[in-house]
Amino acid sequence: MADLTVSGVSQQGIAAPPKDTPEKVRDAAQQFEALLIGQMMKSMHDAEGGWLGTGEDESASSAMEYAEESFAQAMAHSGGLGIASLVSRGLDSK
Repeated sequence: MADLTVSGVSQQGIAAPPKDTPEKVRDAAQQFEALLIGQMMKSMHDAEGGWLGTGEDESASSAMEYAEESFAQAMAHSGGLGIASLVSRGLDSK
């Protein structure tokens, strides 16, 4: 028996998996790269005991986490380390 899908739902009532568009793949790859850059920055920050070796309180720590996350997202969006483009090219070719 053939399983026909209409509007993403098969005759058997099971939702068909959504098709990944190149835009979705690129967005996911950029999010992955931003996460990786953010983790690298956090590791550097934690290893040094604070940026420039200064002690921090809770509010400074929260502000620094937000700044690191925002910077990582901006960096990944503008090309970053090139990881997002490699990942999206690799997934698009399959």
